[in-house]
Amino acid sequence: MTATHSGHTRPGGRSARVRASVHRAVEELLAQRPSEALTTPAIAARAGVHPTTVYRRWGSLGDLLAEVATSRFSGDIVVPDTGTMRGDLERWVSDVATDLADPDVLSLLRATIGTGPEGGCACVADRYDQLAAILEREHSRGGNCPDVDRAADRLLGPLYYRAVFTATPAEPGWARELVGAFLR
Repeated sequence: MTATHSGHTRPGGRSARVRASVHRAVEELLAQRPSEALTTPAIAARAGVHPTTVYRRWGSLGDLLAEVATSRFSGDIVVPDTGTMRGDLERWVSDVATDLADPDVLSLLRATIGTGPEGGCACVADRYDQLAAILEREHSRGGNCPDVDRAADRLLGPLYYRAVFTATPAEPGWARELVGAFLR
């Protein structure tokens, strides 16, 4: 945010424009080339800013990719409310699988995970919170619900593994089977 003459802050300004153009540049470059070819100077050139601006604001390519991933993966999937935990989990797992099958999402995911543990966390933090919300809702209904860490290991783990390390898409039937196996 930048200050106005009256001393109040206002959203946007140069900082927001730079952030938006750099984020867009990362996404565009990942869509055009392998993540290994992604460099800070290339991002800066695409965004129309000096590389020093990128280095100063983000410190490293990993920090930048983590921020782009956090922004991309936050709020992109609505937590379903079907009335049952099984129904909520089946719809949610299917939605996550569909999102992870998108080539642009997959490019960002692979590039960000490749930067280290912080990158991986940026890619799953919002999904973990969504899963926790589904389980908390079931608990408030009086249902017996599993621990969120166990649920993440059994649901998010296979989804992300399949997306990142295999060429096999997570079909809707597979997603339902995954939830079924988890709830047994």
